[in-house]
Amino acid sequence: MRELSAKIADKMTAIEKTQVNEDCPISIIDINKWEWAQGVGLYGLYRCYEVTGEERYLEYLKNWFASRIQEGLPEKNVNTCAPLLTLSYVYDGNQDYKAIMQEWAEWLMHGILRTEEQAFVHMVSGHTNDGQIWDDTLFMCVLFLARAGVIFERKDYLEETKRQFLVHLKYLTDKKTGLMYHGWTFFGRHNYSKALWGRGNCWLTVGIPDYIDIMGEYLEEGMKQYLLGCLAAQIEALSKCQEENGMWHTLLNEKESYEELSATAGFGYGIFKSVRKGYVDSYYLSCAQKALKAVIRCTDEDGTVQQVSYGTGLSDNLQDYREIPLCPMTYGQALAILCISEGERR
Repeated sequence: MRELSAKIADKMTAIEKTQVNEDCPISIIDINKWEWAQGVGLYGLYRCYEVTGEERYLEYLKNWFASRIQEGLPEKNVNTCAPLLTLSYVYDGNQDYKAIMQEWAEWLMHGILRTEEQAFVHMVSGHTNDGQIWDDTLFMCVLFLARAGVIFERKDYLEETKRQFLVHLKYLTDKKTGLMYHGWTFFGRHNYSKALWGRGNCWLTVGIPDYIDIMGEYLEEGMKQYLLGCLAAQIEALSKCQEENGMWHTLLNEKESYEELSATAGFGYGIFKSVRKGYVDSYYLSCAQKALKAVIRCTDEDGTVQQVSYGTGLSDNLQDYREIPLCPMTYGQALAILCISEGERR
């Protein structure tokens, strides 16, 4: 399994352009760009380094950050915060890294656009998305803010992360199922198409257990139990819509939408970890095991993870989700690594 993780990681660093016409101002395919997709990829590489102990992955990460810093960082938004999560893990007292983390954490505290109830607006490159909150946000920037709070001993950062989780879960949870809607707008107060989008949901399945790990003793028991209740309800709902082949659909409640691997891998990781930590009953282990088999089945001999959907914006039309093209992506590679590495612990 470690050999497979290494193969997927090596392929991630050499993902090539596809026929997909990118609609992002900054490429989310090119590994050498500073954006959310690459940020998730870096996180997967760091986890691969932890699992394999291969120093070449740590060196790759350090060289990647050195090159991007020399080029100059992009404008601050939710998505461009994503690489900072991995930066916080390779920090090790580096003063350049420290300055960047402090600058961007302060921007999240005092510069980012906010909605009613002070939720972070899901600002992205090229779009401010006024009034909108997305389920991506918690993984893309709130996990980093939690890491910054722990590293720099900033209680205000830590308390802000709790607020963000509470407000996002308040407006994004589908109370009928326990799954998460892709987004919410305070302008009109609705969940757009009410899309129960697969990968959007997986950011919570991955993010809640990782957030609890990051916070450690800084997370009071009441807040922890609230998050675990949301996680357990989501996993119960996920167990009901998983296909026998281990996959989940890109629209979780719609079998007509295609099966999608990045969400499947994220769910597998989150369920494996939640069972290991005792957050959910071991009954759900079979879901994670089936997801792991799907990840292995969808990985080519050269380490390319297939059946991964391209970046997906918030939409008021479900057809938009059904038509997102499939192509290898850094986050697909990374989520596969996370699923494999956590499955290996079993």
